[in-house]
Amino acid sequence: MMELAALQFEEFPKISRLFREVSITEKIDGTNAQIIVQADGAVQAASRSRLVTPEDDNYGFAKWVKANEDELRQGLGEGRHFGEWCGSGIQRNYSQTTKRFSLFNTHKWPEVRPACCDVVPIIWAGIYSPSCVHDALKVLRNEGSKAAPGFMKPEGIIIWHTAAQTYFKVTLEKDDEWKGKAG
Repeated sequence: MMELAALQFEEFPKISRLFREVSITEKIDGTNAQIIVQADGAVQAASRSRLVTPEDDNYGFAKWVKANEDELRQGLGEGRHFGEWCGSGIQRNYSQTTKRFSLFNTHKWPEVRPACCDVVPIIWAGIYSPSCVHDALKVLRNEGSKAAPGFMKPEGIIIWHTAAQTYFKVTLEKDDEWKGKAG
């Protein structure tokens, strides 16, 4: 009789309930960015896929992080802080003449944050329903961007599902088209 190799048991993960707390924010069309504040106080900039420096930058993000290093270290604290770097010369540019960084974690940064940082605008928060998604899209379609008031071509929304601890996106244009490897 053949012996089985020692197997490790793997539990099937819990399945989150759909009708739980969500927050819906504007999806800003810029470039994904992060600020890393290390335990020793060192501050580093990164894009979605790599560390960036003022010499090997991503739309000037690393230069901006370097210029605001002390404020970011004190105001953000240790950890990885994700957001969107947007404005002049980046994607939709939102009719802006400057660039800015908007933090994603709206629950962590509702009011107290470094003055040099924004937070993505919350459009709706509450218990998930399909209508909340459609209503949030309607607000953007009819009223324009909340991140850049007066800009009438916002990209879409991001839904943060608290129970599932994951994000979903819906765009106002070409939402049915795949971008990259995963949808």
